[in-house]
Amino acid sequence: MIKGGTGGANTKTGLLFEERADLSALLAKQPGYSVSGTKVYYHGELVAHVFKKHAFYRYIERFGIDWRNHLSKQLLPDNCIYVIVNNTLFIIEVKFQHCAGSVDEKLQTCDYKKKRYQKLLDALNYEIEYVYVLNDWFKQPCYKDTLEYIISVGCKYYFNYIPLQKLGLPVP
Repeated sequence: MIKGGTGGANTKTGLLFEERADLSALLAKQPGYSVSGTKVYYHGELVAHVFKKHAFYRYIERFGIDWRNHLSKQLLPDNCIYVIVNNTLFIIEVKFQHCAGSVDEKLQTCDYKKKRYQKLLDALNYEIEYVYVLNDWFKQPCYKDTLEYIISVGCKYYFNYIPLQKLGLPVP
């Protein structure tokens, strides 16, 4: 059932998410990592930039990108990380459920959103990865089709954590 998704088997080499996780705070807790503003350092070397919501748009404005010229409506990511070494922007959406609700349908929008981010960042030539971090609620059999769909459209999901290696970040 979980083709392409993983559990939190070895959270020592990944970022363990909670319901209201902040990516920069999680990274700052990792051995060897530090975060200053949007900049992420590993042993003093700049390795990434992290953003939430509107901070992402402030970042791309530095490159002369006005979202209004590319999108009809802003997309506000839960978390983003641009990993320098692999020139990839990871859009990381954290979805935790405790009962059935609107998140069910939101999971089916990853393909659309990934394509919008690609359109927005075309001038920067970034690779775009769209990733969900889900809690164990989504391991139920009724999510089998949705999880298969996420993988089939080139998006990813993980349960409760993301391995640093999958982001292309150094593993302490």
